[in-house]
Amino acid sequence: MNLQELNAEILSCRRCPRLVEWREHVAIIKRHAYRDRDYWGKPVPGFGDRHARVFAVGLAPGAHGSNRTGRQFTGDASGDFLYPALYRAGFASQPRSISRGDGLILTDLYTAPICRCAPPDNKPTPGEMANCQPYLERELELIQPKVVVALGRIAFDGILRIQTINDHTISFSHQAVYQLNSALWLICSYHPSRQNTQTGRLSVEMFDQVWKTARELMEG
Repeated sequence: MNLQELNAEILSCRRCPRLVEWREHVAIIKRHAYRDRDYWGKPVPGFGDRHARVFAVGLAPGAHGSNRTGRQFTGDASGDFLYPALYRAGFASQPRSISRGDGLILTDLYTAPICRCAPPDNKPTPGEMANCQPYLERELELIQPKVVVALGRIAFDGILRIQTINDHTISFSHQAVYQLNSALWLICSYHPSRQNTQTGRLSVEMFDQVWKTARELMEG
């Protein structure tokens, strides 16, 4: 299976009835600011360079972000913080991600969420994340990155499940770096959510250091 075939499978997925109902409901009701826009309302596939050496893993599509635009980290506050950092680090061709057709190109970076559908209150259940885990596992097998960046604790936990890492000395903390095996590094980062960025828990300088480290490991 290649990425195109995998994405086709992701787009047709209806494994989680609660998420299917919610993503489609949001696409019909819409937010008032986007009442004239067409919503994606489907699972969100990964996005980026298919030969990437860095793979960024997020949580889930935002109800009025990726669930509206159909592209990872596009159309919400998290993307507004993420893509300028990727641009500064040389992974993105432009600092803004507005829509699937805005011309944005990622170089040496691929990104995908733990959960492919927008969950109510942005909180997928363990069962829903387990249903999505094979998709991320196959993406990692196909892309074979040198570095994985876990954007948040949930992404971190998901990566350790896929890599079957049971070492309790490996724990989540911002900017922590672990070598999971001879071919893969893991970098931890706070998620670029509005809650983290507006409270100062995650600053621009802190986030830039994450991507600087990713590039150093990628090229090292």
